[in-house]
Amino acid sequence: MTATPKTRAVTAHVSIELAYRVDEIADRLERSKSWIFKQALTDWLDREEERSRLTREALEDVDAGRLIDHQAIQSWAESLGNATPNPVPTHK
Repeated sequence: MTATPKTRAVTAHVSIELAYRVDEIADRLERSKSWIFKQALTDWLDREEERSRLTREALEDVDAGRLIDHQAIQSWAESLGNATPNPVPTHK
């Protein structure tokens, strides 16, 4: 028998419109509103943690001098519509 994870109720005030949207999705998916909120919150937290990790990684690159010239990025981006785009620029 596996142990049931501990939980804690968390409340949040949401707009009536948002509450109706959650109701509609819960009905369509045949899931509880609680499941919808847990899924949405988990997904958002995962994205925020990844965004924070990538920001820290980028700042470490800046501190280490691993930078790509803005003009090189702009030139590469503008070439993406060409039959033979420029190679992806790399840091110096």
